[in-house]
Amino acid sequence: MGLYMDKVPRVILVSLILTSTISWLIISIQSDNDNKNIMMRAMMVYDPVAISLFTITWTVGMAAMMFPAIVPMVLLYNRLIGESNNSKQNQSDEGLIIKARPKYNNKKSFSIKLALFVACYLVVWALTGVALLLGWSIPMNLLMAGSAKQQQMINTIFGIVIILSGLYQFSPLKTKCLGYCESPMSFFMQRWRDGVWGAVKMGTYHGLYCLGCCWPYFLLMVALGWMNLLWMGLFAAIIFGEKIWSRHGIWIARLTGLGFVVAGLFALLGIFTL
Repeated sequence: MGLYMDKVPRVILVSLILTSTISWLIISIQSDNDNKNIMMRAMMVYDPVAISLFTITWTVGMAAMMFPAIVPMVLLYNRLIGESNNSKQNQSDEGLIIKARPKYNNKKSFSIKLALFVACYLVVWALTGVALLLGWSIPMNLLMAGSAKQQQMINTIFGIVIILSGLYQFSPLKTKCLGYCESPMSFFMQRWRDGVWGAVKMGTYHGLYCLGCCWPYFLLMVALGWMNLLWMGLFAAIIFGEKIWSRHGIWIARLTGLGFVVAGLFALLGIFTL
């Protein structure tokens, strides 16, 4: 068991990074025009096939963008469920969590919990993608006739959305959610649950906190081009910096928010269009 436990963190790290890399490759070989056609079909006629294809591609994109940023969270979860129950307890916060959890002594239980934790995290983002797509479809369907006045309305809506996304970066909710994402120990102290059902709950909670941190980026990504590699790469880098740069990620968020507000004002002034 000891040798297995030593290998697990390396396996987790390699698996997450490899999955992210493969996902990036899948996205990169897809035709941008095909992606846009699928998205337009999904938004304009609510074609179930197009929505399903969008959801699959979106989920692959989430794995590409988010898996590197959740490595610390998954590694700590692996440690907490894998350490021996009779290990010496100390006065630390981590010790309080470990004391509360049951003894895990088989590889199958160990792997199922890790898989469920990551899978439930990803499910939150998959559902978010569908919600964003359908949400954007409402103003697009109302204003897609193509007249100059309607195009101006689209630019106005786009500008307002960008400004609101930028202002959110300064909100207390953003700060709270980012705090849990930056500090995996704080997350587990607040949300620890035992067993397989606990893995489901914690994976879902982590997905929701991550959504609280990052929804503006993905709202804009759908508007700016869905699986556009440029925007995916930019937002993935911002998210990684926010989550990994402990205690300083909030400044990355606020600088990004400031950039969003400026870009939104430019859109309202007609300096650039969607």
